[in-house]
Amino acid sequence: MSLGNRLYAELRGDKVIWMILAVLALFSLLLVYSSTGILAYKHKGGDTEHFLFKHLLILSGGLFLAYTCYSMHYMKFKQAAPYLILMAVPLLVYTVTMGADFNSAHRWIMIPYIGITFQTSDFAKLALIIYVAREITQKQEYIEDFQSAFLPIIVPVLIVCGLIAPADLSSAALLFFTCLLMMFIGRVAIKYIILLAFLGLTVFVFLVAASQFFPEFIRVDTWISRMNEFANEEGGGYQIKQAFIAIANGSIFGMGPGNSIQRNHLPHGYSDFIYSIINEEYGLVGALAVIGVYILLLFRAVRLLTISPKAFGGMLAMGLTIGLVLQALANMAVNVNLIPVTGLTMPMLSLGGTSLLFTCISFGMILSVSKYIEELKVRQDVALTDD
Repeated sequence: MSLGNRLYAELRGDKVIWMILAVLALFSLLLVYSSTGILAYKHKGGDTEHFLFKHLLILSGGLFLAYTCYSMHYMKFKQAAPYLILMAVPLLVYTVTMGADFNSAHRWIMIPYIGITFQTSDFAKLALIIYVAREITQKQEYIEDFQSAFLPIIVPVLIVCGLIAPADLSSAALLFFTCLLMMFIGRVAIKYIILLAFLGLTVFVFLVAASQFFPEFIRVDTWISRMNEFANEEGGGYQIKQAFIAIANGSIFGMGPGNSIQRNHLPHGYSDFIYSIINEEYGLVGALAVIGVYILLLFRAVRLLTISPKAFGGMLAMGLTIGLVLQALANMAVNVNLIPVTGLTMPMLSLGGTSLLFTCISFGMILSVSKYIEELKVRQDVALTDD
């Protein structure tokens, strides 16, 4: 049996999602190697391979975690959901109050003795999506009473998003909107979805007011400056103008892999503005192909939701996919100046650390759901054949 056939037989579940994971992982290596040249010359004496090998190491670890999660039964994630939330909340509190300060933001904690930073919001996002999927599907009927909607769903969403927001408003808003969509898909009564939206706005207003007393923890000045830049700067600020030049350079078919010019001028071209580098090197064709890959992932998740015999599996796959796709679309929207600069990376494609690892874990969980759905379908087909 050839290696390809062996892999095909071993990697069960949705083959399209496996393909999407493989394509994004391989493409990320090309993009990171191409876009980190300026970082190499600034920090590593021109060693352009340093960040490629670092990314490859993290990506390899992430794919190992993806395979580990894929190998587990997805119902184990449901059992772990309450414990994950209980871990996430104190981690976020510690990060906001005593986390490492990078660029005036408390988003990371430093792991003792090994000197590696860990972005706790990535763990919290994953934990909350699993928890919300669990709570929505605890009852199969329509969730329309206050007791089943408020304390189990609304309160945890407000707490987690409220703790992420002071240092990373864009991630908190994206996670909040993901939870709203999950509640809508899970047939939670509309009045409770509206209540969550209202309470979320209330928490935001409270954070703005609290920033007068705790400006070192709540980055309202940064939020205001980005909004002013978006609203008042003709053509956007410096980053957006450089991104537009990159997009214009790319035209239809791009300048070719590794031929980007703007990677030397565009701040964070390897992370926040990697979509501009994609446009420059691969053109409009490549940029549309990337959009197509994420939209295809969304369609496959919808398919899992519709055929999943257990509500939790479908809701988990859908929630994780919504989070990934919304983040990708937000990154693209920033690059073309549709929304203010957010700091959100492109899932799987940007130079990664914690974000890349948890993106891989999300893929592993989605594939775990698809694997057990496929196995159940095979057993049902065999049973029908025997009958």
